[in-house]
Order: sequence, then structure tokens, then C-alpha cells
Amino acid sequence: MQANELNLQQAHKDLRAKKISAQELVDACLEAIKKKDKKLSAFLHVFESEARELAKRADEKISRGQEIGLLEGMPIAVKDNILYAGHVCTAGSKILENYNAVYDAAVVAKLKQAGAIILGKTNMDEFAMGSSTENSAFGATKNPWDMKRVPGGSSGGSAAAVAADMCLAALGTDTGGSVRQPAALCGVVGLKPTYGRVSRYGLIAMASSLDQAGPVAKTVQDAAWLLRAIEGLDAKDSTSVNTESISTEFPQDIKNMKIGVPKQFFTSGLNSGVEKTVRQAIAKLEELGAKIIDIELPHAEYALAVYYIIMPSEVSSNLSRYDGVRYGKREKGKDLIDVYKNTRAKNLGPEVRRRVMLGAHALSSGYYEAYYGRAQRVRTKICQDFKDAFTKVDCIVGPTTPTTAFKIGEKCDDPLTMYLSDIYTVSANVAGIPAISIPAGLSGGLPVGLQFMGNYFDEKTILQIANTFELATEHHKKKPEI
Repeated sequence: MQANELNLQQAHKDLRAKKISAQELVDACLEAIKKKDKKLSAFLHVFESEARELAKRADEKISRGQEIGLLEGMPIAVKDNILYAGHVCTAGSKILENYNAVYDAAVVAKLKQAGAIILGKTNMDEFAMGSSTENSAFGATKNPWDMKRVPGGSSGGSAAAVAADMCLAALGTDTGGSVRQPAALCGVVGLKPTYGRVSRYGLIAMASSLDQAGPVAKTVQDAAWLLRAIEGLDAKDSTSVNTESISTEFPQDIKNMKIGVPKQFFTSGLNSGVEKTVRQAIAKLEELGAKIIDIELPHAEYALAVYYIIMPSEVSSNLSRYDGVRYGKREKGKDLIDVYKNTRAKNLGPEVRRRVMLGAHALSSGYYEAYYGRAQRVRTKICQDFKDAFTKVDCIVGPTTPTTAFKIGEKCDDPLTMYLSDIYTVSANVAGIPAISIPAGLSGGLPVGLQFMGNYFDEKTILQIANTFELATEHHKKKPEI
């Protein structure tokens, strides 16, 4: 096994035993990037010399016999909408092509504090708006399992980089499934924490009531290690919460745990191969001792509609700052309004402009109550559905995505079909609950994701169940050939 193919657990163990060095880990990942990324386009920026210098420092610490943290010396990639001081941060958009971050995002500061090595910044849908990473202004990322297919989005670069062993783990952001959906399509683990567990300070905002940073990893244990490093109360984010730190040790036992299966997640839009794989996974959970209980989420069918009103409404507000005056590139015009129009028309992509216009309409006079106000009331009902469900079950299970990875260009001309890629993931963001996607097997040679949703701030339960399933199967060990 090459050093870049190790997971965080294995690499940490080998570092402590001095079987491998941090420099060897970094070199192996950089070599994999040089070999594979011309085909995949998972990275937008690679910090080669900086990563090698940080690895050298980690090795010096180990040679002195000092104790190292769980992430010390680990090469980790970061999605390019997360600020890293002194480095370009584009959010996948031409309007921020030359923007240099002047401070670290909270999650980056915590990674650095933990001794992690930020290897580079990964590609993404522009301003995190998309489900395929085709909307990046810098070109589409390809899926390592099939280069003609998408890796999912918007954290497609992070998922592809982890799946192709170009880094040991990565960070993404999840607004409507943007960590879990690409993790499912690329056959890796993606975790969306409870809203408020991880600070949003330093994330380039898309939809402020929905955004959360989360880990993309090779194993459930690795995802827990990353979450432990980045979580916690932050005075710079008023929505962050002071809660008990997540445990990185889980009992490998789910006997008598109650797992809910919503009938609303198994409808006509679900691909038959995906359904078969997910049903087999649920049967495996039952074999491991879990009690499978059929449940109802009465308002789940409205989650996608609610999301696609609330999200663009917040987008239209958050993106108003990118006007060529306050932030971003500036185009010439005969007056200020002309500068605004020319700047945004030339430097924002079609999907971003579409969502800004949808949101502006939903918030406009005469329509606010009919759209945004009503969506918020239905959001409350969706939250209540989950609260009711968690009085009966410990977690909820279902598919992460309705299909396996689709072909590049297949859904570009039909935004509504593209939006349906998020049908099983958006409800966790709308409600603010934690959710994780893990590999459940293959269908037609492509990965299928299994999603667990948990109660508020109960990441421990979904991590325990996901970890138990992972250790009882071999799905997470399957790798794409590239």
C-alpha cells in the first residue's frame, strides 16, 4: 500500500511508530496529484513547497519524541470556499479569481492548530451552487470511478480527491447535501454536522441558515477525527453552539438500536439499482442486531421545494456584495448601475444568476409571504416531523442520492432534474440535523451511498451505527482504478 492510500488512523499509527514520515505522506499525495489530477481536475490550487515545509516540521517534532495529535502531519485538502489566510480563495467563481484571503476560517485555524497540513484547495460548483461540480468557472471535476461522469457537488473536488487517494481526507461544505451527495457518488464518507456544531466563520456564505462545513474521509472513524478537530463554540459565529465534544471512540454494537426507514424515501424517483443496494444494507443492519422500524415523515415531500425557496432567497442577499465595488472583479460602465450589471453579467455563471433572480423574486414585495414566509412555516413542520420521529427511533436511514453518478452534461440543460439530485439530502439541512453518507456497495460498477440522519447534536449515534456497518462490510475498501 502506498502512503497516500492510507487513512488517517493508519497514517497516525505509522507516524507514531516511525514506520513512515510526514514528508513521505505529503510526497506520496503530491505525486498522486501530479499523476491523476490532469484527468480529474479535483484541485484548483496545490501548496507544494508549503506542505513540504510543514511536513518537515512535523517530522522534527516526532524525532524529538514529542507527542503528536491525531491530525499532526496529515495532508488534508480544503474546499475553495473556505478561507486560508494568504492564499487564493475563488469559491469556483471568476468574480473572485484573484481574491486572497486575509484571515483563516475557523475550521482552517483549528486544522492548523491540530497540526494538519493543508495540501491544497479543491474545485467546486460556483459559490457552492450545484450538484455536479460542472458549474465551476475553472472547469468540471471528473468522477474517479468513471471519467465521463460527475463526482457530485458542490464539494465534488474534495470527494474526488479523497476517492483518488490524492489526500488523506478533506473538508467540504454542505448546504443541501454538498458533502454527502458527492461522497456517495465517489464512494467515500461525507458528514454534515448539526447546524451550529461547527463555526461558519470564514466560509464564503451561500445560504447562512443552511451552510455547514463537514469532513470528507475514507472511513467513519476518520470523519469523527476531523469533526472533533473542527467543532466547537466560536465567538465570531453567533449560530455556533457550546456542546459536548464528539467522541472518537464508538462501541461496535448496534443491538436493539431502533433505525427508522421512512416510506417517503422509497418512491418512484429512486433508481432500482440504488434501491436494491440500500435495501440490502438495511437488511445487513438488521442482521447486526438493529430493529428496523417503518416510519412516516409527512412533510418530507415538501423539503426540496422549501429548500429551493429559502436557499436562493439567502443567496440573493449574500451575493449582493459581489458587485465590482465591494468585492471581486470590476467591469467598466457608464455609471454605477452599469458597473454592477456588467460585472455580475460577465463574472457570475448562469446557475448563480438563476438562483439570485429566484431569491430576489421570492423576497420581493407582494411575494415574500406567498413564497419565503410560507416556506419557513413548512420548514417548522419538517423540523417537527424529525423531532417526532426521534422519539421512536435512534436514527433514520435511507439512500443518499436517487441515482448513481450521472454523465457529465446529462443534466446541464434541465435545472429541475439536477435539483432532484438533492431530494434525500436537503431535509437534513432544512431541519438542521446531522447526517452522514457512507459507501453501501456498487450498482452497475458505481458507488451507492447509504445515509444516516440523527437527532440534534447526536452525531455520536449516527457515527456508531455507520462505523459498525462499515466494519462489518468491505464496501469502503473498494477503490476506483485510475
